[in-house]
Amino acid sequence: MQSMSPRLLIMISSLFLLLTANVSFFRETLHAYPLSDGNCLFILGTGLALLAIMVFVMSLFALLLPVRAVATLFVLLAAVCGYFTDQFGTIIDTVMIENTLQTDPAEVRDLLSAGFLMRVALLGVITTVLIWMVPLRSMSLSRRFGHHSLTAAGSLVVLVLVLLSNGDQFAGFFREHKALRSYTNPLTPIYSGIHYASHNAGGAKAAKLAPIAADARMPPHEDQAHELIILVVGETARRDHFSLNGYERKTNPLLEQENRLVDYTNISSCGTSTAISVPCMFAREGHRDFSLDDARHEENLLDILQRVGVSVLWRDNNSSSKGVADRVPYEDFKTPKNNPVCDEECRDVGMLAGLQEYIDKQPGDILIVLHQMGNHGPAYFKRYPLEFERFTPACKSLDLSGCSQEEIVNAYDNAILYTDYFLSQVIALLKQNTPDYATAMLYVSDHGESLGEMGLYLHGMPYVMAPREQTEVATMLWLGESADMDLQQALALKDKQSSHDAVFNSVLEAFEVESEVIDRSNVLFQASNP
Repeated sequence: MQSMSPRLLIMISSLFLLLTANVSFFRETLHAYPLSDGNCLFILGTGLALLAIMVFVMSLFALLLPVRAVATLFVLLAAVCGYFTDQFGTIIDTVMIENTLQTDPAEVRDLLSAGFLMRVALLGVITTVLIWMVPLRSMSLSRRFGHHSLTAAGSLVVLVLVLLSNGDQFAGFFREHKALRSYTNPLTPIYSGIHYASHNAGGAKAAKLAPIAADARMPPHEDQAHELIILVVGETARRDHFSLNGYERKTNPLLEQENRLVDYTNISSCGTSTAISVPCMFAREGHRDFSLDDARHEENLLDILQRVGVSVLWRDNNSSSKGVADRVPYEDFKTPKNNPVCDEECRDVGMLAGLQEYIDKQPGDILIVLHQMGNHGPAYFKRYPLEFERFTPACKSLDLSGCSQEEIVNAYDNAILYTDYFLSQVIALLKQNTPDYATAMLYVSDHGESLGEMGLYLHGMPYVMAPREQTEVATMLWLGESADMDLQQALALKDKQSSHDAVFNSVLEAFEVESEVIDRSNVLFQASNP
């Protein structure tokens, strides 16, 4: 077999990636620039421009690494990322990388469908084998540097010529359709990976956290019962699939019977993934100013409450607290070691086991955080026991492409039905402790979920691009008869536009903490005697 030049390998690999790894990019581009409107030459130019960029980037990498290693990296990464982008509409940005790094093994297994393995095998593994089978022309180090530098320069010339040939349309493309660039594969994942790594390089945790609300204090409780508040952090529960919000299916038959329940109808999430929304929910900064890096180096809501004397406990049936509960008592309920209610997987209701004993041992105010597995996809059918499979047929595949949208929605709604049961059990526990405590439950989902609308599935889209299905979250408050919060005032706020930003202020308000950091204009409720 005749040997191949490194330049040719880069060009062939780039063309292969253009044709196999960028289906979503061209689909979205064609949606914005339909061929029926005479955009054929522009689409061809866009493809040629993307090919030139791919050759340029691969040539730069080849200055540092052997060209086979570069081609292997690009091909394997494109095969993996392309599956999630094409199948679910997932954008591999820095937030998604953060979310991926915090995913536990069970969630990873749910994503390893037959379709994923087939794509990686065909477009990744087999292609990689072929790359290493082809003999390459040997070059000295200096000649290799010149070779790849010339290839990179040539690709830049081609790119400039293509852009100049249709400058007005490309100007509009870059100005009006910035989001389309997020679909380029593997360029976006590589850029995001480099950006994430550089941003976190040397980012060891500070030895001392930056304190917040140093002035926080708890007023004396003279004749009032101590607070017992359970904050349930939901998972992937979109607002419009709760019958409390008018959904045609009875997904909340138990919660609808609670007459001291406030259902908030206009709450948006801080992010579209657990890795962002959960830390943001407990942070002082709201969505507009939130920085995950800053949050790691600053105290949060739980730190303030613990400092003023509240007993704080975090129980987790999800992947983790995402750093929020690093300095408070934390219990993992993902395994039968702590969770007594496990079958195919450990159930959210198991987090209630032993809670009464815990409550009985605490001397004062109590905050218990329960982090649900909830509706985490794509394996919605795993998120509920079989007796809750009321809506059928339900999708039982990890590969959502093998199910109809109706089957996917059925499985998702069954998981909502199980959350309804779980929350009713939380309320039942609180009722047992009324009036010994001023009891309340606040439920807030971390983000929503796409179920096939506009061809999108799951969650994690960049916030500026995310559809409302991923950002409009279920939120509700239950107040015991002894609660210090004003039920009528909470009902008056149920339809007010708000967000996760209100959680920080509302929980501090619920415990009647006094501090200048509390924004009492942005709360879900107010204490009866602030």
